[in-house]
Amino acid sequence: MEVNVALEVKGMSCSHCEKAVKDTVTNLNGVNGVEVHVKNDEVKVDYNDDVVTLEEICDAIEEQGYDVVR
Repeated sequence: MEVNVALEVKGMSCSHCEKAVKDTVTNLNGVNGVEVHVKNDEVKVDYNDDVVTLEEICDAIEEQGYDVVR
């Protein structure tokens, strides 16, 4: 099923952070779209929860060194 979620992500401060998070999440199977907004600590993700879980998305972001508010 298609899911749209907005995550609060702490630690992003620049365009490099934005690209790192966007590339990481985009490369996950089942993710259909990603928007990263550094100024308001937000990452919007459209994904298929039959393929990838929210937990896997959050873990991938945290592996890049950022904190997902859960």
